[in-house]
Amino acid sequence: MIAGIWAEDAQGLIGSNGVLPWFLPSELQHFKQTTMGQVILMGRKTFEGMNKRVLPGRTTIVLTRDETYQVDNDSVLVFHSPEAVLNWYYGQDPDTAKDLYVTGGAEMFVAFKTSFNQLYRTIIAGTFEGDTYFPKVLDFENYTEVSSVTHPADEKNDYAFTVKRYENKR
Repeated sequence: MIAGIWAEDAQGLIGSNGVLPWFLPSELQHFKQTTMGQVILMGRKTFEGMNKRVLPGRTTIVLTRDETYQVDNDSVLVFHSPEAVLNWYYGQDPDTAKDLYVTGGAEMFVAFKTSFNQLYRTIIAGTFEGDTYFPKVLDFENYTEVSSVTHPADEKNDYAFTVKRYENKR
């Protein structure tokens, strides 16, 4: 399965200077539970926005046009084209194959827009300052919403948010 997974505010904002403009521990826990043991794909800018921190329990793919870009970590794979990522993904051993979660930034969602089997979209009940919005490339008419779970604001999460999961109709 190839899935897109992201969080956006009420205006579609997904980033500010390469990082998330909010801190919601419950939303981060959702991300961790969903992607644990799988493969996460991100662009170079997103990876560097995380200070090149590798999330434990997952294989990380960094997609960059920079042919000389290297990461000194065995759990990080570097690819230079969406086609190379898809070739790697479809070439996995079927007995040990993992799902691929596209995590951002915006260019990654554009590059893989026709590859998604599922979408995990978190909508935060608030607006924030930032510079990157989710690209308007997905036609949600091609997807069926299969779940929607709202998490209220609490002492650790300043904003309520709703996690929606969609499946591609094809």
